[in-house]
Amino acid sequence: MAIDGDRVRAAVRELLEALGEDPARPGLAETPARTADGLAELFSGLGVDPAEVLAEGSFAAGATTGQLVALTGIPFRSVCAHHLLPFEGTADITYLAGERLAGLGRLARAVDALASRPQLQEELTDQLATAIEEALAPSGVLVTLRGSHACLWARGTRTSGATAVTSSARGALADPVRRADAMALLSGASDE
Repeated sequence: MAIDGDRVRAAVRELLEALGEDPARPGLAETPARTADGLAELFSGLGVDPAEVLAEGSFAAGATTGQLVALTGIPFRSVCAHHLLPFEGTADITYLAGERLAGLGRLARAVDALASRPQLQEELTDQLATAIEEALAPSGVLVTLRGSHACLWARGTRTSGATAVTSSARGALADPVRRADAMALLSGASDE
């Protein structure tokens, strides 16, 4: 889904004027075009189905059915849907393999597809778990995100250094014992 660059450029010029700036002055003359280009990149995940991204790169699990698969420290960046300010962090994805496995790069692509749209971290976490369930039909999923939000450190409470942690567990990994095992695996991976 392509953004309407002409409308974005016009809106940025209007915003600059509303702030009391002259959008034609040196330093700002190219800002509307740069902003439109930047937003097209930041919101490139709009219209992308993350379950399709995962399914396209999936393959038969074979003997690995039932194994715990984890990919940790997947970097992401997004834009807060509440304030249109950036947030960034890492995603940890764990699932109990069903009949299908996803290529590890596909997990990172699914994170990027969902993060590249106006988002709330809580919803991003849940959407990732849903996409993995839909594409791979695992017996359990655990997604954990850690994020630093500009809406916390750049405005309001100016809480620099705070990290938001969200988690979504499904199926067998929603069981407290299995979830604790998966979290221990993730903890060990982040210590290396």
